[in-house]
Amino acid sequence: MTQPAPIASKRRPMKRLALIVIALLFLPGVRCMAQVGDKRLILKDGSYQVVTQYEVKGDRVRYKSAERGGEWEEIPNTLVDWPATEKWNKEHAPGALATAEAEREKKEQSDAAEIDKEEQQERDAEKARMPVVSPGLRLPDESGVWVMDTFQATPELVRMQQSNGDLNKDLGHNVLKATINPMGGSKQLIQIDGARSKIQLHVNQPELYVALDASDEGTLPDDALKVDTHGASAKVDKNNHSSPTSRYVIVRVQQRRNLRVVAAMNISMVGKVSHSEDIVETTSQILPGNHWMKVIPKVPLSFGEYALMEVLSPQEVNLDVWDFGVDPRAPENKNTLTPILASK
Repeated sequence: MTQPAPIASKRRPMKRLALIVIALLFLPGVRCMAQVGDKRLILKDGSYQVVTQYEVKGDRVRYKSAERGGEWEEIPNTLVDWPATEKWNKEHAPGALATAEAEREKKEQSDAAEIDKEEQQERDAEKARMPVVSPGLRLPDESGVWVMDTFQATPELVRMQQSNGDLNKDLGHNVLKATINPMGGSKQLIQIDGARSKIQLHVNQPELYVALDASDEGTLPDDALKVDTHGASAKVDKNNHSSPTSRYVIVRVQQRRNLRVVAAMNISMVGKVSHSEDIVETTSQILPGNHWMKVIPKVPLSFGEYALMEVLSPQEVNLDVWDFGVDPRAPENKNTLTPILASK
């Protein structure tokens, strides 16, 4: 009878395989342990030595190679690129990667906070240029002149247009300068087309808002357009710029057949501090944000046609006026801004 092979002989190949696997598992670990704390000596020719430690002895550098069993070796000091060596070892020191990552995240957070701060400042500046003038109703961040009206108990902002048709209507604030002439004269006669203004207010003491875009000194920008009108007046297109130093009055206009007229005599009275039933003085206030001037007539306005006139200086007025009427029976004005009650 044939005897079966010993059991041990069958297990021998498996035992060898297990030993090989164990050896393979331990070899990477040994290598990794050898790499822990390894540094580099970077040489000026671009090569480097992986070392476990090194020291400078005079003009020589002694080091233990991590690749050749840790025996002490030497090379001349002049062969080592010390700035590159120190930089690499600092960046690869234990914990350096985590520190660098933490610093990077800190910088990113700081940059993000700075951007958020700048964006918040921009939003605050924009919001300041759009002050609330009635619950749920803000002035727009635009140029020109707006007036607060009330129609059927609802406050409404109405944009006013200037009267002279020969100026650019795309701009919010034109200036047609004229010197105040106490003697009066036909050259200072302002004529407005139509017997009635397109804007009819339903309140007799309206709030008017004038956008301010010029400097506090009231100087015109460099790109202001000046056109010589041969002595009649100087036309100055201020390209949406207006002056916070200007004064405003409300002048009653004379209604004629198909015209409304601001007489030369009224213009000559504008620069004086004297009472006239055709000229209504106003009070003014610069609103927070310094973008809007609030103008209110000192006395209520009676039924009729009016013009808001800009007094540029005691000697000069703007002949391009903003016209409006006062008529509580008039229909609602077109293209008004009304409150957004949900706004905060």
